[in-house]
Amino acid sequence: MSRRVLVVSGTDTGVGKTVFAAALSSALGADYWKPVQSGLEEETDSETVLRLGEVARERILPERSLLRTPVSPHLAAEIDGVEIGPDALFPPLGPRPLVVEGAGGLLVPLDRRTLTIDVFARWAAPVILCARTALGGINHALLSLEALAARGIPVLGVAFVGEAAPDTERTVAEFGRVKVLGRLPFLDPLTPSVLREAFSANFQLRDFQP
Repeated sequence: MSRRVLVVSGTDTGVGKTVFAAALSSALGADYWKPVQSGLEEETDSETVLRLGEVARERILPERSLLRTPVSPHLAAEIDGVEIGPDALFPPLGPRPLVVEGAGGLLVPLDRRTLTIDVFARWAAPVILCARTALGGINHALLSLEALAARGIPVLGVAFVGEAAPDTERTVAEFGRVKVLGRLPFLDPLTPSVLREAFSANFQLRDFQP
């Protein structure tokens, strides 16, 4: 790949990876790409990154597949009567770094033969795993890290989301043999300026750079 590509995935749906991706895209001055979006009734993830990250519209790359039904992409595509074509999904070229956000967790199916993690394995780009600090977060994070390791996918580190839980972070780091990049706390109000400040206070930008 001719440009720096960082893949943002999560241990499950709703973990907070879109908010994290918005902050990271803003901090890096990166392009943002959500290849597959399921559910169009509410704000899409690209629209969230545009709003919260205040990322310039030309740096929000168009989705490859926009699916109306808010269910797993493979089922949404079947309901919509379209094919995602995961074999043709590759990060677009460009002059800036690229933040790619996956759909849901790593094992979310894109069709009846391909999981999201299979596409990530083909790209061989480093993955940032967003994980909850809440109860159950250790198990979900370690299972996700095992799946990534089994496919030889490089892991840049884990970005936690939620209330402070030092033992959870330590346990995941030790058992998963992974770097903890930082923790994004719950933010209220969740505004662009508050998000920028929280990211700057809790993460080191050098950890995301070559």
